[in-house]
Amino acid sequence: MIMTGKLEAILWSIALPGFAQLLNKRFLKGIVFIILELLVNVNSHFNLVIIYSFQGNIREAIEATNYQWLMFYPCLYMFAMWDAYKDAEGETPAFSFLPFVFGAYFVTIGLIYSPTFQLGQSLIGPVWLPILSLIPGLLIGNFIRYLLMRFKV
Repeated sequence: MIMTGKLEAILWSIALPGFAQLLNKRFLKGIVFIILELLVNVNSHFNLVIIYSFQGNIREAIEATNYQWLMFYPCLYMFAMWDAYKDAEGETPAFSFLPFVFGAYFVTIGLIYSPTFQLGQSLIGPVWLPILSLIPGLLIGNFIRYLLMRFKV
C-alpha cells in the first residue's frame, strides 16, 4: 500500500478533513470525517462565517455563527489531522499527538472567547481568534512533548 508522506497528509487534512485518509486508502474513516466535517460546517454556518471574517465583517460573522455546532469543529479538525499524520508513511515520533491535542484545546478556547475578545477596539471573531489561538496550543503541546521526551516519561 502506498502511503502519503506526513507533510502531504497534514496539508490534505488542512484542505478538508478526510482527504488524507482517502489517499491512504482508509476509505471508511475518510468518508466519516468528510461527512462529519460537512455536518458541522453546514449547521454552524461556518462557510458564511469565513466569508464575513475575510471581508472584515466580524460582527456579522459572530451573529451568523452557531456556536453549539462550531464547538465540535476544532477537535474534529485536529483529530482528523492527527489520524492522517499517524497513518502516513514514516515513523511517528513518541508523544507527537500532543501538539494536535493542545492545538484543539486552544482553538476551542479561542472560539469560546471569540464573540467578546478584542484587541484594542477591534473584535477578532470566530475565525481569526481560534486561528491565532492555535499558535500557543502548538507551542505548548510541543514544549510538553519536549519535556516528556527529555525526562523519558
